[in-house]
Amino acid sequence: MKNIKNPFADLTLFERGLWGISVAVIILSAAIMGGADLFSVTASLIGVTALIFVAKGYVIGQILTVVFALFYGVISYGQQYYGEMITYLGMSSPMAIAAAIAWLKNPFRDTKEVAVRPMTRMTVVWLFVSTVLVTAAFYFILGAMGNASLAVSTISVTTSFLASALTYLRSPYYALAYAANDVVLIVLWIIAMTKDISCLSMVLCFVMFLCNDLYGFFNWRRMEKTQKMSGAEYKSPLTNRDSYDKI
Repeated sequence: MKNIKNPFADLTLFERGLWGISVAVIILSAAIMGGADLFSVTASLIGVTALIFVAKGYVIGQILTVVFALFYGVISYGQQYYGEMITYLGMSSPMAIAAAIAWLKNPFRDTKEVAVRPMTRMTVVWLFVSTVLVTAAFYFILGAMGNASLAVSTISVTTSFLASALTYLRSPYYALAYAANDVVLIVLWIIAMTKDISCLSMVLCFVMFLCNDLYGFFNWRRMEKTQKMSGAEYKSPLTNRDSYDKI
């Protein structure tokens, strides 16, 4: 249980500031709007809290990601963003559960921090092929379902799949994939906001997600460098060269 005990106590001053600003922006936007959707605001608060711990490499971040995915799936359904609903409920949530298990099995030595894993050529090839197949499949599925903003939603599926897979693989590049997804979702919810002003809370949610994910990439690269300097043992995601990885 060491991995999920007292996570807030480990946040640096900068991380607490980033989390605090993210929470403040979401709450203030809801207060200014007056009629903001409480469900969306709650989802946004859970989301930014999840991201700060994912950026730390803490498994509690993955657990909160599962909760956020459930909330976001419901919100997306209400806007007829079926691609978002299917992606988060059918892919992001299960992969976050899988990532949580993988992270629990692979701490960096005896710490709360997950062990960063290097990418291999085979992993990159697998990701590319899988992403192309998932993108093509969802484009036709969402088109048949009458998904709103089909092109943008399809791109969102692509970036979400990449981000989820890279998170499971414990790669720092998960954060860049999520950052790309954030940009897509900002556009998606701006489109929705033209019809429903309450969607502003989701726009601001993903703006703060973008800030957190950019920090996540920076921090994971720092973690990777520190762990390598500490002599951590690694192996390829597709082999069993050592006993450090337990996936």
